[in-house]
Formats: sequence, structure tokens, C-alpha cells
Amino acid sequence: MAHDNLDQTFLFTMKAALMNIPDRLKPSDTFVHRHIGPNADDIQAMLSTLGVSSLDALIDATIPADIRLRRPLTIGPHRGEHEVLTRLRALARQNKVFRSFIGMGYYDCIVPPVVQRNILENPGWYTQYTPYQAEIAQGRLEALLNFQTMVADLTGLPLANASLLDEATAAAEAMHMCHAIAPEKTTFIAARDCHPQTLAVLETRAEPIRIRLKVGDPLAVDWTGGDVCGLLLQYPSTDGCVRDYRQVIENAHAAGALVVVATDLLSLTILRPPGEFDADIAVGSSQRFGVPLGFGGPHAAFMATKDAYKRQLPGRIVGVSKDASGKAALRLALQTREQHIRRDKATSNICTAQVLLAVMAGMYAAYHGPEGLRRIGERVHGLTGILAEGLRRLGCDLGKEPFFDTLHIQPAFASSEVILAKASDNAINLRRFDDGSLGVSLDEATTVSEVQSLFEIFAAGRPFDFTVESLADSGNVTFATALARTSKYLTHPVFNRYHSEHEMLRYIHRLQSRDLSLIHSMIPLGSCTMKLNATVEMLPVTWREFSRMHPFAPPDQTTGYQGLFTQLESWLAEITGFAAVSLQPNAGSQGEYAGLMAIRAYHRHRGEPHRDVCLIPVSAHGTNPASAVIAGMKVMSVACDEGGNIDLRDLEAKAKTHRDKLAALMITYPSTHGVFEESVRRVCEIVHEHGGQVYMDGANMNAQVGLCRPGDIGADVCHLNLHKTFCIPHGGGGPGMGPIGVAPHLAPFLPGHPVTNLGGKDSIGPISAAPYGSPSILTISWVYIALMGGDGLTLATKVAILNANYMAKRLEKYFPVLYTGKNGLVAHEFILDARQFKESTGVEVNDIAKRLMDYGFHAPTMSFPVPGTLMVEPTESESKAELDRFCAAMIAIRGEIQEIAEGRQPKDDNVLKNSPHTAEVVTASDWKHPYSREQAAFPATHLHEFKFWPAVGRIDNAYGDRNLMCSCPPVDSYSA
Repeated sequence: MAHDNLDQTFLFTMKAALMNIPDRLKPSDTFVHRHIGPNADDIQAMLSTLGVSSLDALIDATIPADIRLRRPLTIGPHRGEHEVLTRLRALARQNKVFRSFIGMGYYDCIVPPVVQRNILENPGWYTQYTPYQAEIAQGRLEALLNFQTMVADLTGLPLANASLLDEATAAAEAMHMCHAIAPEKTTFIAARDCHPQTLAVLETRAEPIRIRLKVGDPLAVDWTGGDVCGLLLQYPSTDGCVRDYRQVIENAHAAGALVVVATDLLSLTILRPPGEFDADIAVGSSQRFGVPLGFGGPHAAFMATKDAYKRQLPGRIVGVSKDASGKAALRLALQTREQHIRRDKATSNICTAQVLLAVMAGMYAAYHGPEGLRRIGERVHGLTGILAEGLRRLGCDLGKEPFFDTLHIQPAFASSEVILAKASDNAINLRRFDDGSLGVSLDEATTVSEVQSLFEIFAAGRPFDFTVESLADSGNVTFATALARTSKYLTHPVFNRYHSEHEMLRYIHRLQSRDLSLIHSMIPLGSCTMKLNATVEMLPVTWREFSRMHPFAPPDQTTGYQGLFTQLESWLAEITGFAAVSLQPNAGSQGEYAGLMAIRAYHRHRGEPHRDVCLIPVSAHGTNPASAVIAGMKVMSVACDEGGNIDLRDLEAKAKTHRDKLAALMITYPSTHGVFEESVRRVCEIVHEHGGQVYMDGANMNAQVGLCRPGDIGADVCHLNLHKTFCIPHGGGGPGMGPIGVAPHLAPFLPGHPVTNLGGKDSIGPISAAPYGSPSILTISWVYIALMGGDGLTLATKVAILNANYMAKRLEKYFPVLYTGKNGLVAHEFILDARQFKESTGVEVNDIAKRLMDYGFHAPTMSFPVPGTLMVEPTESESKAELDRFCAAMIAIRGEIQEIAEGRQPKDDNVLKNSPHTAEVVTASDWKHPYSREQAAFPATHLHEFKFWPAVGRIDNAYGDRNLMCSCPPVDSYSA
């Protein structure tokens, strides 16, 4: 299909193409028209509203001609749903799903079906946005509060965050936290028996911020220097040992160092928790709490700490506050710590978390309860004890230290290679240590027959006269008093009430009903691209060939995954115009970091390690300066002109001033102001002329796909938010994926991984725990691109730009559109100015955001990148009817503001200041407001057909921060 014909819309062309085919031969599952919301008639009507003759005419007037891609994307045509799933099934079958007893922080587990079907596979949970608008996110916030409480209880520390990306990066965040608490100390010590991927990520993260990482024996640390900010211990260790660290911690504290313990939540059901032996911080992964292996992710990591360090804790914290009527309400606490506010002063660049997976882990704990979790832990430990006794009888050397679920084995009758070969013949994976010894880690899914098979494997053909059943008494292994847990955990009613499936099902759906998601209405968030996450894209995530793969399984078992990675990398390279792609970054912020680290390595490779200045426009995402800082760069701001574009004179002046030290410029394109800047090529040239590299933030890639490419524009590296442009759902704030594409000269420096030997000699170290980040959700983007093809993707981009311009046109008479391009058009998003209302009416942008909840909508992005504004992005997936419904709500709210301006409503008691209105408030016998109950709750006619009720009224943020409570409160506090 010719590119120039797309302006009459692919929908028309597709229909015409099918007209000459007999009905019985027409494909029944063409996907493009299911993804794109407006139909052909809607598209024509919107073009008429804009006074534009065609989609191509709109695009020609919007995107600078000198950056346009003048050929179709070479990724093939659109395909049908059945065809794509058939292709992916063929890839999946190439994976060999062996039983992996490799461990290293990754375990098979049993996902409760009630959790899999009703959370992981439920769009009511996976299409929610980050809970910044807390009044319509109470269900997810409660689920995250459960997660925090679970982590705090099991680790024995009072405060936990609402999840991090993976165990290795959580350990790196803890290292950074230790250094931030004691910035004058620059050495961090990690025990050599930590997981190897954790040590590797620590090494990557430490060097740029000038932390000296030492790996060694924690029992032999010389504490006399006084320069150690922190110590990392693994409990249990990577080879399975459980050690008493009380004296080590006492020595560290005496030297003024903090202690971080990387731990396993299931082991803490029977092992003494870190908080009880005075650890300062605990980190780890909650993966084995009902989250599939997924070849390494996504999984929710955790961090818990002492109360004294709550303001240094990275990531998000859910806290308990109260709403306007005094009712208990949940919110994200201490939001002033977030990177989007602190920018280059941030201690972390964490943006996307792993919310959906944290919700699953918390529900797993609620479903099993404390007794159920303890039974699982005791069973795993008991089977490990039986395995240990049998292996000893077979002459294997296991050492004498206690263990939980992992054995470190020196085989007796055969070499490790023979044992590994026999294991492979039985479809079993074992771990091989560098010294040739072997490791076996059991898990929740381990069966008696599997343990018996392990006996036979290690016997290597020699006869033996025992069985698992005959050794049953040997599994009752107890820990010494110093190591055994005696304290209670998960005592809150939420962990003791929902153990029947009926109760759990109702609880999950009760929480879901308190959250607004894409199943209810459009979520028009600028920069966040809340588009359709189609069911067909989500289906493969739980296929066993993808979900039950260990990230360190041998390569000959992962051929299907490798084929998927290769295909996806080639598609993303074509879409971006780059030479190579890394899929490792498991969040957009990690993609930024990886891109900057590749630039840093490039400069060092060329003998210019002094290049450390990063220029960043004042309009940039807050993660940009935060990422630059943790990549070891110094941030310098670049001004924007009155039109919101990068000020070329300021850029050139600063590039010239810092020409000997210039490392990079970070830009977003289209700009964060929602405009295709005409000077973008010149921007890139200026940076290159002064020795720097150009990093492009791919948050706005939804406006580029098929129309222009970062690599062609002049960027050297770009990260892609697959959880935006390429349909991985936001999941309430995660999972995300942030792969990077790079120009040829940066390709040698893409992230590597020591465990799987990924990357070349010049690769930067790993920036995620698993080699490919969160591979199981890459299937979503693969399916999306395969379904849409080059033609469908290009049309989607055009319709995204059309939808945004249509809405901007409809709303500009009521709310000024802050920035436009040279022809008065916007890109795929636009900024509405609400600052003018404050002086005359007292109405602020927050009031408009809360009032939209009464209309059944999530607010657009609020006060970013300009305070007092709303940034709107409709995406291509929303129908014209939905766009019109949102526009009608905004226009009606403008009318409500006008009533205040004209004195018909008071400034301090009106529908905006009192929003959102809950059902409880509207139906109360006491009503003293000067407006009607109907105006409060049903301001639009469509609300009589369906009304989403906010669960709580407006939340008191200041109260929540002054009275920080970040675990499940006592039941009586709710009634109070």
C-alpha cells in the first residue's frame, strides 16, 4: 500500500480492498479497525471540524517536512488476530519448559487461579493509571497498602514502599540511599555470596556516582577506616546458607555504617526477620508470592526500612489520610520526594513501579494468610531437608551450615557435567557454580516425585535403598534459636478473612469497583498514552511457554524467546531508525539511565571521560535530570522560548560554554509542550558540533511511529516506553518496559549481563536483574506490532494526532491552548491553561481535576510541564463519541466556573471546591450547599445511564504527610 494514499485513511482503503473478495473469503478478525477508535465517517467529520481536507494534509501541516519519513515502515502489513496468535504459538513451542531448580532469587510458584483470572487477566486492574488521583484509586491503594504491610511484617521493619522494579535494582537503590544518608562516606561493601546479578547491577550503579564498591567476606571487613556508608548481606545467601549476622551488624553500626539485607519473603515465615537483628534496610523480590517466573519479569521488588529513614526511601509510599468528611482515605504519601518534583536533586529516578505485580503478591498473602504462608514455607524447607538427607546418603558434600530452600552440592559419584546431563535428560535445570559444584533450590511447586527424581539424578545410575517417604522424618529441620522466627506476622484482619475463594473473589471485585480504569472511560493523560490494551495482546502473557521460564535457563531451551526478541528488536529498530536495540531496561526511567550510560561509555572509549555535562530543557520530564545525576552527569538547564520550544540561542551559548565537557542533551520529541518543534534538526546539530550526543526521550513516540524517526532526526539514542506507545498496560503504575535504540557507534555499549554472557567486551554492565528486563510482557508489544503492521501503525499515529487536534479545536474557546506549532496545530497532546481562573473565582487546576471525577473521568496530566495547566492526550484508541463526551464535560465545568465568576455560586462553597461528591455525601439527609444534589452528582445526562462514584471525598494531603501511616490501620480506625 503506498504511503501517500494513507491520507484517505486505511479504513477506506481496507474496505475498498475487501469489496472485490467474496464474503465467504473475507478475513473475519482484521485488527486495525478494532484498535483505532474513530471509524471512517468520524475521521471525516473531525477533519471537517479542523477545516482540513485529509489526514495527510493534517500531518503535512503538523510535522516539519525535513524530518518526515517518506517511505512505508518495512515491518510487513497488518495481520489478523488468529494469524498472529498462530505465529506466536509457533514461537512459544520452541521454548522448552524444563523444571528449573536454579534459584538465584527466581522460583516457580503456584498462582492462585482467583488472582490470575481476576487481577492479572482483568482489564479492571491492568488498565488503571498510577494512583495520583487518589479519590478514584482507593481499591488499588488499599491493595498496595496490603503489600506494604505484608513486607513490613515479614521483614520486621516498620516502613515499606509500594514496590520497586527487581531485587538487584532495589539493592542498588538501597546503596544509593545509604550514601545519601551519609554522603561523606563513599565506600559500600557487598557480601560476595549475594546473587551475582545483584553484584553486577551494584557495580554498574556505583561507579558513576563515585561510590567505591567492595565485594568480600562480611566477617572479615576492616571497619577502622570509617569510610563505609553501607553493607549488603544476602539472607539466605545465594548458595543457600543461613547465617547469624548479629555480630556483623553490630560491628557495622559501631563504625557508622548502615546495613542492608537482601532477603526472601517466604523464608521469613520461619526465619528470624532482618528487623529483629537490627538491619536498617531490607530488599528483595516478592516474585515467589504468586507471580510467574516470566523469564525474569515483571516482578515486584520491595524495600523496607526503619522509621528514621522514611524520607530517604525511594519509590512510592501509600499512606492513610482522611477525606473532606473525616473518613479514612488512602493516598500516595510524601509526594514531594518524587523525582518529577526534585529533578536533579532527586536521590532516585524511579518512575514506573511494578504495581500490578505488587497487588498480586499482596493478594497471594491475603489468600493464604499467615498460617498458609507458614505451611508453604515449612513444606519447602521440609522437602529441602529430605533432599539434603538423601544426598548425604549418596555421599554428596553439602557443608554444615543451615539452609532454607537451597543446597550447595559437591556430587559424589559423577562429575557435575554428568549430573547436569542427567538432569537435562529429565527436563530439570540445576545451577552450576563457577567452581563446578551444583545448586538446587526447591519451591512451592516442588513435588515428591521431583525430589525422588533428584535422588536418581545425583545417584548417577548407582542403586540406593531410600525414598522421599522413607526420609520424611528427616525433613523436620529446625533452626537455632538465633535464626528461628518466633514473632507473629500478618495479624491484620485483611490477611485472615479472605481464605475461601468466594470471599477472595468478592474482596478483589470490591476493591476493583473503587478504581476508575479504561474499562470505565478515557484517561486523557498527556505524556502517558493510555491507549487500548487489547485482549488479544494480553493472552500470551500467561502461556506456560512464556510464563514458566527461568531467566537463567540454558539457551537451547529459550529459542522461542530469542526469536521473539530478535523480531521485536528489528521492528523497533526500523520504527526508530536506529541500528541496534536493547530490551533490558524494565522501566522508562531505566531506559533513560541505560541510554545515558551508553553515551558515557562512548565518551570514555574515545578517551574523553571528562565529558559529564548534560543539557536538559526546563520543560523535560523530571526523570531526565534524575537519570542524568545517577549516570554521573552534571545537569545544566536550557531555556524555552515563549512558544515553548527549545531556545536555540540559549542552547548554543551553553553548548559553546561547555564544549569541552558536553556529554549529552536530553530532549523529548514532540516536545513536552505537545508541539513538533521546527528546529529539532538544528538542535541536534548544535550538540554534535560541540562534541555531545543527543538522547531522545521516547515518551511521545506515539506521535512519531511511521511518520518520522528519532535516528533520522539526529538523535543518537532513544528509549521507548512500551507501556505507552506499544500497548503494554500501565497496570496501576507498572509494569513498564523502556528499551533503548542506538545509532551504530553506541551499539557496542548496550547493556550486558554476566550470568548469561549477554553483550560484548565494551557493554556497560546490567541495569536490570534479568538479561531482558521483563520478558513475558514483551509478548504484548510483539502482538501489537504484528497485528498493526507498518500501515496500521502509521494510521494509528495519524489518528492520534487528529484526535488531539480535534479536541484542542473544540476546547480552545473555553480553555486557552497554551502551545501550538507554526500552523496553529498540536501534536498528539496539548496543554489547556487554567491559571486565569484563580484570581477571579478561586478555582485552581486541582479543582477542575477533582470535578472531572463527578463526570466519570480521570483528569488529564495536572500542572506538568507548566503549573496550573492540564495536558490532554486522547490517543488513537478513543472513539469520537468518547472524545465528545470528555469535551462536553470540560465545557460544562467551564460553565460552572463562569457561575462563580458571575457571583451565582460562592467562591468557597461550590461544585468545584467540594468535588468529588461521593454517593454517601449526596444521599445524606443533611444538605446545605447552594447547588442541588443532582448538579453535584449528575451534571451530564450520560451519567444517568452509568455513574462511577468516587469512593471518598477530597483527600487531605497535608494531614496524611503530618500523620504518616503506611501499613494497614486497625479496623476501629476506619469506623472512627
